[in-house]
Amino acid sequence: MDQVFIEKLSVDAVIGIHDWEKKIRQTLLIDLVMKWDNQLAGTTDNYQHALCYDRISRCIQSFVAQHPMELIETVAEKVAELVQLEFCVQAVEVTVRKPTAIADAQAVGVRIKRGVW
Repeated sequence: MDQVFIEKLSVDAVIGIHDWEKKIRQTLLIDLVMKWDNQLAGTTDNYQHALCYDRISRCIQSFVAQHPMELIETVAEKVAELVQLEFCVQAVEVTVRKPTAIADAQAVGVRIKRGVW
């Protein structure tokens, strides 16, 4: 099974359940692992057959930045749905980290897998 991945994509978002969090932007770090057949792109060296991680990254950053959410679980679900629908990815694993959530932790987060692996 081939995969395309993006690690620690930085997104400034309105995220959180507290009133003060709804008034500021916080950085989220998003990892994606996407099931994608890379054979045709690899054998033809043709960009048209590749999964464009630049387009995916920009799409996710724009979506998350424009849609305030309370939970990182919601961010993960919405990102998974977006990637599957917009880019025809059969399966995706999404990790969302919130680095500033716990003072004594480097980050907290959630990881979900959606689709058929």
